[in-house]
Formats: sequence, structure tokens, C-alpha cells
Amino acid sequence: MRVATWNVNSIRTRYVRVIDWMLREDIDVLAMQEIKCKPEQFPREAFEEAGYEVEIHGLNQWNGVAFASRLPLEDVEVGFPGQPGFLKGADGPDLPQEARALGATVAGIRLWSLYVPNGRALGDPHLAYKLDWLATLADDTRQWLAAEPTLPLALMGDWNVAPLDSDVGDPSFVQGVSTHISPPERAAFAEFERAGLTDVVRPRVPTGYTFWDYKQLRFPRNEGLRIDFILGSKAFAELVTDASIHRDERKGEAPSDHVPVVVDLAVETEEDYDRPMVF
Repeated sequence: MRVATWNVNSIRTRYVRVIDWMLREDIDVLAMQEIKCKPEQFPREAFEEAGYEVEIHGLNQWNGVAFASRLPLEDVEVGFPGQPGFLKGADGPDLPQEARALGATVAGIRLWSLYVPNGRALGDPHLAYKLDWLATLADDTRQWLAAEPTLPLALMGDWNVAPLDSDVGDPSFVQGVSTHISPPERAAFAEFERAGLTDVVRPRVPTGYTFWDYKQLRFPRNEGLRIDFILGSKAFAELVTDASIHRDERKGEAPSDHVPVVVDLAVETEEDYDRPMVF
């Protein structure tokens, strides 16, 4: 089974490109972020015609997460327990939640499509929101794995954190000045390892970026960031047979500023038996 994550940066703009890539790369399940639309605006019909069912969580023209899958999407969950909300200039426990987390189970594997808050700037209230969001998700992850230690679980998406110095090739990101690389953000990301997850891609793809800004010729200069990750539980990591970052999807006409991250899993499904054999 091939599972992928991709911040598509507006699915209505790029759905033809996304579906073409999914079919070309034989993707079974795609977690999408930053779809930037409501469910009724999502190009559902095009995905269904290509053989994928979809689940969508979008509230407006910002944020938004979704799944597209050839296999049944079960136990769909919008948001994780206790997920913090945000409203500029407001405090309190009942702030409106943004469309940033969607869970689903596919072939017995629990998957989450996540679009972690950006943080905006050091000292900005959005950074405090980001850290709270990550801390709550890490606590939930601990509880999920404590309840089911053998659960194949993967948290996938745009984390908006570059955890290592080697993940930063964009010279505009400077320690002490920029978000994404600050010690509190990196510490928040590291908590997921303490919660029982590991980066299942890095052992197979130790270097490489997943995001390049549109400005300042960042992509031709390879001045990117590695901020898109698939973090898996021990049971999930044991299923991984290969991983890849599809850098070429940053090329061509009207690309997203992110590229897909893919893992291959040693999971056989009924779909595998239905596909034609290739000699």
C-alpha cells in the first residue's frame, strides 16, 4: 500500500495535477493539507472518477485538510480531542477551531492529515497557539498509544517545523528571528518521539527539502525547508518498506510550494488482488 502526504496549496487550482500524480505513482491514500475550500467546493467528482473516495474538512478559503483513498475510509474524525482554537485578539477555552486535522482508518491503519499552525512570528499569539496545538496533539498521541500499544498510527502533513539545522536551506530563516526553527518549536516536535513516534522517511531519505518559497528563486537555488513529515508508531514503522520525497512535483506549471512525501507499506489489500498483473 502506498500512502502519501501533500500540502497542495489550493486543491481547486491543482486537482488535475494532483490526480495525475496519484495515478502515475500508484498512490492508494493521499493526505492533503491547505485545500483552501469548503467540502461543497472540493472537486470530489474528479477524484471519484479516478477511483478515489474523499473525506474533507474545510471551513473557508483558508487551511483545510482532506483524504483521498482507493480503500474505504473508516472511523473518520474531524479534529483531535481538545484541539485548541484561535481567534486573533481573543483568549479563552472556546475559541473557534480551524480546519487543520482529519483522522481516518484505512486497512486497519490509523492516519491523520495535519496542517500545523504556521506561528507567523516570534512573539506573535499565533506562535503560542501553534505550541499549544502541538502539545495537545502530543498528549493525545500518548493516550492513543497507551490504549493501543500495537496501533499502526501515522501523523502526516505539513508540520511547519524544520527540526534539524540540515532541514533549513532558505537563508531567510535565521535562528532567533524566524519561526519554524525556534527552540520551542523544535522541542514541541521532539515531543512526538517521546510520545512513541518516529520519522519513518528520514532513515531512507536522510537529506532533501519538501518546501520552497515561490519568491527569490528559492527552488532553482534549492533554498528550501524540510517541514512535511510522516511520523509513525512502532507498529507503523515496522510496515514501512520504502520512502521518497517527490521533488520533481515542485517543477512545471503552477506547482504547489510543497512536494509529496510517500511511504510504501507491507500491507496487502483486496485492491492489490484486483489490479492487473504486469509482466
